Amino acid sequence: MSKWLLATIALSLPALAHAGGPRGNNHGEQTRDRQELRQDARETRDDHYDLRQVESLLSRYDSARGRAARRDLLQVEEDVRRYVASELNETRRELAQDKQEARSSAREARYDDNRRDARQDHRDDVRDARQESRALRQTRSISQELNNLYGRMDSGSLSRKRMLIADLVQLARSETAQNRQETREDRREAREDSRWH
Repeated sequence: MSKWLLATIALSLPALAHAGGPRGNNHGEQTRDRQELRQDARETRDDHYDLRQVESLLSRYDSARGRAARRDLLQVEEDVRRYVASELNETRRELAQDKQEARSSAREARYDDNRRDARQDHRDDVRDARQESRALRQTRSISQELNNLYGRMDSGSLSRKRMLIADLVQLARSETAQNRQETREDRREAREDSRWH
């Protein structure tokens, strides 16, 4: 082999080794970042819709209760029941996604060259899964208590149902705030990943 060819190979090895490094892997990360930001936008829209919906339910409940309109109260209760069932399904789905993201970020934290950022991403993903799990437990608890109160029209039951619907409003507000935080984190991560490219 000629000295020229050996020199060319020797000089090319560092460049070839770097090609599979951060820049080579970064395209996949940027694609995932874009997907997460699109998912954040969908969840933000859903969260705002949910918040408006449950605030409307509380307003309708207060109005029907103030008028002692039994039929309207029963209709609101039925709408609350549907809302809670939908929220339980949505929260289960989001929890499954958050757990998957936590598993994925745990793998990245083990193998990523930029371990500090990867560990921070993993901590964020674990925190998100815990928050979603807590929201699921709270929604289940509210659902169970509401199920025991549906159809009851005594003053104590009406007051307790109103408090539980107000708890649903608070959960929806909390979910909206958490989604804003998640969006900020995903934007930060996307900026960090784009710096490598």
